[in-house]
Amino acid sequence: MKGFTKLIVVAFVAIAATAGAQGAAKGQTAAPKAQSGAAKAAGYKKELPDSLVRVAKVTEATAAATALAKVPKGAIVTVELEREDGKLLYSYDIKVSGKTGIDEVQVDAMTGAIIGKVVHESAAAEKKEEADEAKEKAAAKKVTAKTKKPPVR
Repeated sequence: MKGFTKLIVVAFVAIAATAGAQGAAKGQTAAPKAQSGAAKAAGYKKELPDSLVRVAKVTEATAAATALAKVPKGAIVTVELEREDGKLLYSYDIKVSGKTGIDEVQVDAMTGAIIGKVVHESAAAEKKEEADEAKEKAAAKKVTAKTKKPPVR
């Protein structure tokens, strides 16, 4: 019975990965700050801006498998598709049961290769990073609001 259960789990994962890859190929991705039904089913938050997904050559599902191979006992908490230091990359926050903090794994969205080493962030460092990102987003919104021109009448 154990073998049958494993087979079911493997089949489910394969189907989910295929569906995710097909959705990405069709441009069906979650907008920033939003989770699609697929993201909720996958169990983690996805920040995949459409403008970057169109440029990426590697699907998020493929990149997720690569990231999890580096942290095999982990579970993805969040993924963000972003440009960093001139590279387009998927940045995964992976939680390992029984370990505090998260492991961050970056996967090149053009080649599928791991970028750098797996970096462990303590819970305190993770909270600080989240706060810094929130400040950056708030500052960007202010700049955008100030630079919008009023409609011409």
